Amino acid sequence: MVQRMPVAERSRPDGGAAAGRPHRAPRPRAPFGVVLAASVALLGLAVLASLAIGSRAVPFDVVWSAFSAPVDGDTDQLVVRELRLPRAIIGVLAGAAFGAVASVLQGATRNPLADPGLLGLNAGASLAVVAAITFLGVSTPLGFIWFAFAGAAAAAAVVFAIGSAGGGATPARLALTGAAVMAATTPLITLVLIRDLATLNQYRFWSVGSLAGRGLETAAALWPFLVAGLVLAAWLAPRLNLMALGDDVARGLGVRLGVTRLVTAVAVIVLAGTATSLAGPIALLGLAVAHAAGASAGGDYRRRIALAAVLGATVLVTADVIGRVVAPPAELEAGIVAAVVGAPVLIALVRRRGGAAT
Repeated sequence: MVQRMPVAERSRPDGGAAAGRPHRAPRPRAPFGVVLAASVALLGLAVLASLAIGSRAVPFDVVWSAFSAPVDGDTDQLVVRELRLPRAIIGVLAGAAFGAVASVLQGATRNPLADPGLLGLNAGASLAVVAAITFLGVSTPLGFIWFAFAGAAAAAAVVFAIGSAGGGATPARLALTGAAVMAATTPLITLVLIRDLATLNQYRFWSVGSLAGRGLETAAALWPFLVAGLVLAAWLAPRLNLMALGDDVARGLGVRLGVTRLVTAVAVIVLAGTATSLAGPIALLGLAVAHAAGASAGGDYRRRIALAAVLGATVLVTADVIGRVVAPPAELEAGIVAAVVGAPVLIALVRRRGGAAT
């Protein structure tokens, strides 16, 4: 008679004791409420640092008085209110959107590498912005946002439509379709840029990801989209928990997969379009914070999405602050700093999964 491996060992990707590896007990996690409260506190500190730190240092008491007792003509207070406050608000909104959309994508596609960049949404937004600059003469961040939003939405619609055709939107189909969209749009972007130096000069500032040059009118135009996207993500979270068990199990537990995937597509379009419109196509930020949220919050997507949104805002605002001080008086764009943070996370993830596969 063949002896069956215990369920606890069969469920492990490395085969458990059969592979000769010692069983490791899972590390205890801190209570989620404590983790979330600490993350919110860190976000508050990051925002305060964003208001006070830069090429022109502003004392914290002046930061406080800029809002509690404003003085007309005070240069430091004007810097805080007119320049740094919009950057902090844009960073919070865009970072929250990047974190939330990456968590939703990873849950919906069951792909730990899912990210707006991987699925071609950033490429779609970039192509739309290049077209707006070249053919319509758009030159302001407030003008870019609507084209970036439309481009990300169009790319997401194409990816989900093609990926869902002929058998359903499997993780592999969505990833391959996203790669195809990137492969199709990137040469078009390059072709336009090499033929038009003026377009290149405007596009390169937006494309690296930055919080500078955006005013409160940009945040005022897009915050309703962020709220709508987060509401949709909250509705999706319990369904993503069930879909993690597999489509057949989720369907048996009452999840309407077609409706859920449609709502997922809408949430991804809204969140990714908002984030890219606000700050540009920042790479790897969402991927990094989504995995950090998963490590702290476990497999419950209700907690993961909420924590990823807070962590995304914290990391993006902090990246903007770091970019101001690393090479004064010049600034390093927040997208570059965020990529430096996210790249090691991606490398570590690939190495860990590669080791597990062997």
